[in-house]
Amino acid sequence: MEFTKSLVKGKLIKRYKRFFTDVKLNKEIVTAHCPNTGSMKGLLHEGNEVYLLPNNDPKRKLKYGLEIIKSRNNFVGVNTHMANKIVHHALENNLINELKNSDSIRSEVFFNKETRFDFLIEKKKQKIFVEVKNVTLFRNKDTAEFPDAVTDRGSKHLLTLIDAINRGYKAYLFFLVQIQNMKYFKIAKDIDEEYYANYLLAKKAGVNFLAYKCDISSKKIFVKKKLKIIND
Repeated sequence: MEFTKSLVKGKLIKRYKRFFTDVKLNKEIVTAHCPNTGSMKGLLHEGNEVYLLPNNDPKRKLKYGLEIIKSRNNFVGVNTHMANKIVHHALENNLINELKNSDSIRSEVFFNKETRFDFLIEKKKQKIFVEVKNVTLFRNKDTAEFPDAVTDRGSKHLLTLIDAINRGYKAYLFFLVQIQNMKYFKIAKDIDEEYYANYLLAKKAGVNFLAYKCDISSKKIFVKKKLKIIND
């Protein structure tokens, strides 16, 4: 995925009220929309380099949106609304080895009245649900982790993927690692023990888990390489 406009570099001051980020651009301080309501654990240190996407929409009060934070020498894509677009691009361009050459790709498909998954893929008459999780947490130099906070919604998705398998679908949980220079991925079981327990249940039930890191720059973000999942 290429950014529609050139990103503007600044310095992070603070994130507050979930949706707002104050950023210093040269000598000016601007408030940018933060398209990530998660904890963004480890990323919000004052002075971190950030990249903003400008917009000219007169209907929008904020003229910038936060896209990338540079933390500990790694670019991190923080716009959760971009995650499905990045994965859709990867599916269409066969960048995910396990899901290559699909016959059809549909987005935001309901599985039941309460849950819809990010993608429904059809491949050789097999129907495959794919749920995407955006990953921005890293606590050492080469290992990405998920989740960065307790996620009841994430646990619900794991249990529903098990239900999908029981109804004849194939199921994937795709961890989109929007962090440069990662080599491994793991579930942060110390942050959410219940999620880790449900991960083990889902794995045993036949849910497929994939983690791919992105190539990230101020011009584009795209799926690049599979990471080894190192949980027991």
